[in-house]
Amino acid sequence: MKLVSVVLSGGAGTRLWPASRQAYPKPFMKLGGSPLLAQAISRGQACGTDELLVITNHDHLFLTKAVLDQLPDPPNAHFLLEPNGRNTGPAIAMAALHCAAVHGPDAVLFVLPADHLIPDTRAFVACALEAAQLAQQGQLVVFGIHPTGPDSGFGYLEVEHVARESQRVLRFVEKPDLATAQAYLATGRYYWNSGMFCFTAGTMLDALARYAPHALEAARQAFEARQTAGEATRFDTHLFGLQPDISIDYAVMERADNVTVVPARFGWSDVGSWPAVAQAHTPDASGNTFAADVVAVDTQGTHVQVESHGPKVVATVGVKDLVVVDTPDALLVAHKDAAQKIKAVVDALRARGHESTQLPAAVQRPWGTYATLKEESGYKVKRITVKPGESLSLQYHYQRSEHWVVVQGTALVQVGNEETHAGPGQYRFIGIKEKHRLSNIGTDELVVIEVQCGRYLGEDDIVRLADTYGRA
Repeated sequence: MKLVSVVLSGGAGTRLWPASRQAYPKPFMKLGGSPLLAQAISRGQACGTDELLVITNHDHLFLTKAVLDQLPDPPNAHFLLEPNGRNTGPAIAMAALHCAAVHGPDAVLFVLPADHLIPDTRAFVACALEAAQLAQQGQLVVFGIHPTGPDSGFGYLEVEHVARESQRVLRFVEKPDLATAQAYLATGRYYWNSGMFCFTAGTMLDALARYAPHALEAARQAFEARQTAGEATRFDTHLFGLQPDISIDYAVMERADNVTVVPARFGWSDVGSWPAVAQAHTPDASGNTFAADVVAVDTQGTHVQVESHGPKVVATVGVKDLVVVDTPDALLVAHKDAAQKIKAVVDALRARGHESTQLPAAVQRPWGTYATLKEESGYKVKRITVKPGESLSLQYHYQRSEHWVVVQGTALVQVGNEETHAGPGQYRFIGIKEKHRLSNIGTDELVVIEVQCGRYLGEDDIVRLADTYGRA
């Protein structure tokens, strides 16, 4: 039996703003000491999967590779890089087409979202292997979660009666309102839909051909025009965008007559809200979850998360059941009961064109990171880190000059056609329209303070002349 882990690593995680951003979404957040993406990959490995297939946005490839590099035994991985998100239907169609072409139609696929928290790996493996046996029998398997209470944030699976054994799914139900969810639970016939699946590549392709032929045809056209180089497959933006924006639930699962649920005999959270994040931490005697440097006075049931460029004290006084998330460029204060409404904040910021919905305070790049420390009219101060052996692109700017001060490590600085070494305390100036490049030629991380001066300081004022990462 050929087993393949298909890890879906996408989404913006808007309900976890401001920690989760478009350029640094929820799969890369650390819970329990490691990124959620790493945990999903490790779960697949624990099931004995032979291959890993990660479906993610092309801008997140370097982040994903960095997570893999941190694993003690990284699996053999391939990446399907989406130019834009088209929901789980197209993603799973692409995965099935890829696995059928590479491994054959009998390959068993575990479809695992990269943003779930499952502490008991052994219990998960037992359920997954049961699902694999059912998949070999031609079933489309979904993992069902025993509801812990009425929740309007999940889809529901109707069965004859909730039990420990696998059984046929009678109906998929979209996210209901709270009153309907309460009525579902009262019947004892519903599971939550976890979004985790298991099937063979051939079974899924047959189901797509029967229930969503137009979606499958659009996927085939994009797949046939793919470009594969080494471990990564890229798709034509236009052809990929012609696929319908549709979930696999609506495209196939709600319509198919060969869907089986395997009840989850393990703890599970989709970490879809800040209260869920709080539940993943160990609370103190007052039900609070936060780091030791938070000062809490007369505070109960409150979650505080601080992400800062330097030491910062956060204090709470006389509050109850709040979520406080403090980042260098954004502060969220919300009641836990209103956590589902945080998406409305992100929508409002996007309507204003606010950068805080897209870029995290510390922006990850293939070569390292940058963080904006201060910005006012006419100038911006950044902290830049460069990993050993890495380089920024050779570039120039139309509207700003830059001043670089090395504070840690050894840099090779190119300005014009001249290259010089720079160590801690040394300074270089780059004028407007002057080509330049920064490289780390040392064995330690390079840290540079950059001061930009000019009329316009946007990230799009970059003309790349050469780039190690293919962005020129």
